[in-house]
Amino acid sequence: MSLIKAENISVHLGHHQALDHVDFSIDRGEIVTVVGPNGSGKTTLLRALLGAVAVQGKITRADGLRIGYVPQALSIGANLPLTVLRFLSLPKRRPKAKALAALDKAGVTGLGNRQMSELSGGQFQRVLLARALLDSPDLLILDEPTTGLDQPGSADFYRQIEVVRRDTGCAVLMVSHELHVVMSASDRVICLNGHVCCHGTPEVVASAPEYRALFGKGTNGALALYRHDHDHHHHGEASDHDHPHEAAE
Repeated sequence: MSLIKAENISVHLGHHQALDHVDFSIDRGEIVTVVGPNGSGKTTLLRALLGAVAVQGKITRADGLRIGYVPQALSIGANLPLTVLRFLSLPKRRPKAKALAALDKAGVTGLGNRQMSELSGGQFQRVLLARALLDSPDLLILDEPTTGLDQPGSADFYRQIEVVRRDTGCAVLMVSHELHVVMSASDRVICLNGHVCCHGTPEVVASAPEYRALFGKGTNGALALYRHDHDHHHHGEASDHDHPHEAAE
């Protein structure tokens, strides 16, 4: 059974129809990336799956499903004295060992006593990831988690997500604009524009006319690099000529 399954769901926000008869499912251990232009309903889909907006249609969740959520952005006052470990204990206290283990899983071992205000953008996102991992989720949901990070920072973050999936077996649902970074790690890609325009393996979506119509010339270089990698490396291995962020580890 799927961890979560949405059947024929529609969402109206005021007079605007954000989602129109969308089907979606994700299985245990899968990485699914949702892409689409601004205003295409990507975040609304995540909110619907989290139960945060009213939907028409049917959403089925596996019994006892545990979800970890990494938001698009979180603002913490620069003058607020708040260590990483204290942040991980909000709103409820967590055993220190559990918090330290979550930081380790997120790839930021040793940051527990640092002030949140002193963290780099990449470190901050890793701490948000650690917070999402505290309760050993079956499904990790990330809403454009690399907004504001540079390309190497984004690539490092997504590689960490691959490590988390490998080590914990959780499924991963990501919303992203950065197709060239996440494609190699994704089992399936869903292209959304209020409805599902196309979906399938990264190769299928990359060559779909619906995808090209939405993203136009902006991703031609990225898609060419992606296809180049797979033409030469059928299993996604990196070569000396690949850029580090273009091949799965």
